[in-house]
Amino acid sequence: MADPAVPEPAIEIENVAQVFGSRTVFQGVSATIGRGEIFVILGGSGCGKSTLLRQIVGLLPPSVGRIRVLGHDMYGQSPQAGGDVLRRIGVMFQAGALFGSLTLLENVMLPLQVHTDLPDEACAQVAMVKLALVGLGDFAGAMPAEISGGMAKRAAIARALALDPPVLFLDEPSAGLDPITSAGLDRLILDLKRDLGTTFVVVTHELASILAIADRCLMLDRAARGVIAAGDPRVLREASAHPTVRAFFRRQPQEGA
Repeated sequence: MADPAVPEPAIEIENVAQVFGSRTVFQGVSATIGRGEIFVILGGSGCGKSTLLRQIVGLLPPSVGRIRVLGHDMYGQSPQAGGDVLRRIGVMFQAGALFGSLTLLENVMLPLQVHTDLPDEACAQVAMVKLALVGLGDFAGAMPAEISGGMAKRAAIARALALDPPVLFLDEPSAGLDPITSAGLDRLILDLKRDLGTTFVVVTHELASILAIADRCLMLDRAARGVIAAGDPRVLREASAHPTVRAFFRRQPQEGA
């Protein structure tokens, strides 16, 4: 059921669980993510953030529950219909996953060459626009090994934007970046939301980024095996009575941690 507070849902997660053998990663996870929203999935290490992301993008069928993306059931339709949905989302994986043997321009061109009938010249023109959008217009000919980690994350976002997806998934975009580079990436995400109306689903445990970009968040917890908080992260920081939530948002150690 859609959340009445989110009138135009882009993603609906209904009572989802993931079990590996005898181990339950999480259960009873539900959320509605609105179009044009920056929604953050957060929590400590091992809580299942990336597992939930893999479920939403179609890489891991949930053990229980239902996931709808842009109105389509991710696991209850034909392979062709599922492929159509996947072409309408973009994913930036944690390490960027750029092809080291291709230039940045060629990396961004690749989705266009695979999924459209555009000639290479047109693919290159579109790719240049995407690189310029993330501030890498002057680095189209660079190889991934020649650029910084922050630039690699931006290039990966440009590639994820190649097909103009209405929904973009980012897995730990700030991981391994210094605070200044991370803040620049946060600003890029906010600019893309403002300028393109893109819906973002971001997996991260970086507190500064969460407070800078998130409209709403969902907090998973390994001990609870599920959701322990949801809502505006700034409100959770100030008002949550849950000890783990308070410790996370106030960067306080917990006993035994």
